[in-house]
Amino acid sequence: MSDPELPHWLLVRRGAAPLLLAMPHTGTEIPASIEARLNSPWLARKDTDWFIERLYDFAEDFDVSVVRTTVSRTVIDANRDPSGASLYPGQATTELCPTSTFDGEALYRDATPAAEEIAARRTQYFEPYHRALQAELARLRNLHPAVVLYDCHSIRSRIPRLFEGTLPNFNIGTYDGASCAPSLTEQVELLCDAWDFSRVTNGRFKGGYTTRHYGRPAQGIHALQMELACRGYLREPPQDVLPSNWPCPWDASFATPMRAVLEQVLSACIGFATAVRA
Repeated sequence: MSDPELPHWLLVRRGAAPLLLAMPHTGTEIPASIEARLNSPWLARKDTDWFIERLYDFAEDFDVSVVRTTVSRTVIDANRDPSGASLYPGQATTELCPTSTFDGEALYRDATPAAEEIAARRTQYFEPYHRALQAELARLRNLHPAVVLYDCHSIRSRIPRLFEGTLPNFNIGTYDGASCAPSLTEQVELLCDAWDFSRVTNGRFKGGYTTRHYGRPAQGIHALQMELACRGYLREPPQDVLPSNWPCPWDASFATPMRAVLEQVLSACIGFATAVRA
């Protein structure tokens, strides 16, 4: 929903349930001044978390809160450490203002963003997004003894530069158990494991900046990241993705099984937070 007090690219839904969904990578908007410097508009949008907002659109029926940006991660990655420090030292990753795709393809024709430009983008995009998250967490904590922050993500199933082989369908990240109560993690794991999908916890993805920064179980904020392998809800191409086949069309019927799991997962998150006593 739109809010006249927010920038046009920042969408916030304010619900009453003790659950906040964060969607930092669903956007495809790129300012013309930035897009003019890029090698390819398609490459710049290749690593979008495609259709995540559609996959989770049932959440409105649960009256959850949602903070979502429509700006492409090529402009700013709102789930990276704003200092520029790597969340996965020694492993391939992309930056706060990415200069390459997940596959290592250069995004810019010539000069990549310098420190001054990165700082300006951080002020313009990163900080408003996180102010919105902080405001929603504070509002919900005033209503509930505990709140779950659920960071929504997806990624192609096979990206050799980032990980070997094929990624499991469900990749749960809790910063190695530091960002949420073990009982919540266990509930989510059991629900994922009950279906014909693969799952790993704190594997290649342990949670990004959002999960690590806001997850404070002792303060009543439990954060987890759910990284979905795209093949679980999209007809992901079996070989290399190309402009002709990626992103593939949204198919609601194909996404139904994974969506059913996610409905149970979000319901469990709400149940967990509701059961916590002040």
